[in-house]
Amino acid sequence: MDNKPVIVGVDGSEDSVRALRWAATHAGSVGAPLHAYGVFEVPAMHSPYGMAAWENPENLEKNMRTVLADTIAKALGEDAQVEQKVLQGHPAKVLVEHSGEAGLLVIGSRGHGAFAGMLLGSVSQYVVARAKCPVVVMPPHSED
Repeated sequence: MDNKPVIVGVDGSEDSVRALRWAATHAGSVGAPLHAYGVFEVPAMHSPYGMAAWENPENLEKNMRTVLADTIAKALGEDAQVEQKVLQGHPAKVLVEHSGEAGLLVIGSRGHGAFAGMLLGSVSQYVVARAKCPVVVMPPHSED
């Protein structure tokens, strides 16, 4: 792996908690750094005057920082050695963009936006098809 990081996408869902646990174990076994990415997107709405943001991006970033820290604490404990990055953009596109820096990309099969009954969410489908490194998709309700 040439000491490239294991990157894991985190959105606070149970699938992302399992993905983070698995990624931490794998990173430790191969001596790679672990990076957890929380990605937020500023939703926009159309109006007669053009595009307008629904919410202040600073609030969304702050919320994602909290989600990321809370998920890491839940999955790995308070003292986990994880580099945390919060990035803005479409989650699937941001993860693919950063996959070139990774030795492995780990994601949950479905996040908070998943439709019931789907085996893979739209982010995981997009990432699997376009990532620049190997990808592990944690199946729903899998054991660590």
